[in-house]
Amino acid sequence: MPERKDKAFFHIADDWIVANDACRGPWSIDACHAGPVTGTIARAVEMAVPGKQLVRLTLSFQRPIPMAGFRIAAKLERDGRAATTASAELRDRSGRICAVASSMHLASYAPTEFPTPSIPHPVFADARKGEFPVQRPLHDLPFFGFGIEAAYPPGETGAPGPTTIWMRTLPLFDDEDPSPFQTLCPIADCGNGIARNAEFSVASFVNADLTVLAYRLPESKWLASSAISFWEPNGIGMSQATLFDARGALGVALQTLIVRPTT
Repeated sequence: MPERKDKAFFHIADDWIVANDACRGPWSIDACHAGPVTGTIARAVEMAVPGKQLVRLTLSFQRPIPMAGFRIAAKLERDGRAATTASAELRDRSGRICAVASSMHLASYAPTEFPTPSIPHPVFADARKGEFPVQRPLHDLPFFGFGIEAAYPPGETGAPGPTTIWMRTLPLFDDEDPSPFQTLCPIADCGNGIARNAEFSVASFVNADLTVLAYRLPESKWLASSAISFWEPNGIGMSQATLFDARGALGVALQTLIVRPTT
């Protein structure tokens, strides 16, 4: 893969969020990868609800998100003492809605010791550096893989099928530190790609939505996704991923997939 040149996924131009090359998705030269876009929507709803922790973000994609630029409008829906909800709309330069989102924000309290199960988790120290598993998108331009560093736990290869992979991504903006939830979003939208059941030459597997639920905020730069995808003969599928930081599991990501043969 050529040398990574972008320092961030986006830049701001005349109040528009404009994508850099590393934000391009694998399907079209003109459309963004949904992961960094999800991060910008998380940023918008976090601004709309200060003081509570963003726990769940659900997006529905109505049309491709343009590389050329978009704006996000977020608003408070219900402000409760323990739980607050917000919504957001992402529109392109023609004013068309490209994505809508809803979010859940919860108040946190003084730390308390509650019982909770522990599940096996990958150990970053055991991982080996490698390339992002998707190397050949449906075009020849720089894309999302240019903004990802990858490392594989023992036994993982990045081949099609259930996959666990560590990833570290570019920030959303060059002059802004992303929140912990925002850093999780580009990773969360990788499940359908890293756990694809066939290569791009055989099938497309676009996600129509994305839900990210983080019951604990990530504490490390490197984050892992352990994903599996299910493709049905009628062209409907799902990808589900458990998300990890260096400490352990912290949440899940779920995508509904539109699976089609590429021939």
